[in-house]
Amino acid sequence: MPRLSSILRERGLSGGALKRALETGKVLLDGIPTADGGRQVEPDQVQVVPHARRSRPGRDLVVVHRDDHVVVVWKPPELLSVPARNRPDGHISVMSIVSRITRQEALPVHRIDAPTSGLLMVALQPEAQQVLKEQLELHSVERRYLALVSGHPPVGPVTHDTVMVRNRGDGLRGSAEAWGRYTTESDPGRPAVTHVRRLAMVDRRCSLVEATLETGRTHQVRIHLAEAGFPILGDPLYATPQVARRASRLALHAAVLGFVHPVSGEALRFTAPLPDDLERLRRSLEHEQAEADATDGGGDGRPGPRRPQRQNRRRSTKGRGKR
Repeated sequence: MPRLSSILRERGLSGGALKRALETGKVLLDGIPTADGGRQVEPDQVQVVPHARRSRPGRDLVVVHRDDHVVVVWKPPELLSVPARNRPDGHISVMSIVSRITRQEALPVHRIDAPTSGLLMVALQPEAQQVLKEQLELHSVERRYLALVSGHPPVGPVTHDTVMVRNRGDGLRGSAEAWGRYTTESDPGRPAVTHVRRLAMVDRRCSLVEATLETGRTHQVRIHLAEAGFPILGDPLYATPQVARRASRLALHAAVLGFVHPVSGEALRFTAPLPDDLERLRRSLEHEQAEADATDGGGDGRPGPRRPQRQNRRRSTKGRGKR
């Protein structure tokens, strides 16, 4: 596939104009602004909108769909889904921004962890909120995540079906089965089902995976992947410090959202590719692996031939007298 910058040059942009278009949100990839000219894309994914509202790709919220009943947004990492009183900036959230844009009360339907990027739906009418929540309870909403994880999971798909408890024994959430916990009246646990498949091996220590939610428990994808031995890069809660340091933020992205419109009954489906920061991380890891393979000769992903080691032979004392 061609690089995005090459596609833009073919469409008449070059030099400073190309750079400004990328940096100010005029270039859309599947409807989402991107500033990453180095990523490989299909030409029909790319749209140049010269009069688009100025934005900071990867940092500003993007309205993907809007009507009188529901709004779908692309949430940047670190933006809260709903207000939080325990944070200094807790009043700034997807709900507050959508309310300001639409001049209507934004009603939450589901949430995405603050460090996670991706697609989120918001209701504008109580009736629409109720219908969308019922779809979530019936598991009819399509939610797919992309994640960069430590290790190489099976190609899959592999289903993780557990009972999620609020306290696995150390104050963190987890699966009762994985931690030998018993459900209690105060912490009864809730079913959690995630289907995971590996999309690609990025390097010898990392893979790109897709996780499809059947339920939507707090930290569900993070927990299931970590408990399976494949924690998400950049996860400060469920990964080891070494894995957490491999990414500057949680490498998790809500890439697909599909549901039935609460009023019209139309089937809606939205997709959002890996955001710029995670795509650059993926390419960086891939490039570093390619350089390592070229150095040690393991171009097929396997370690290259070992250098012959120098043997330290003990000198024989046979036939020699004592000193």
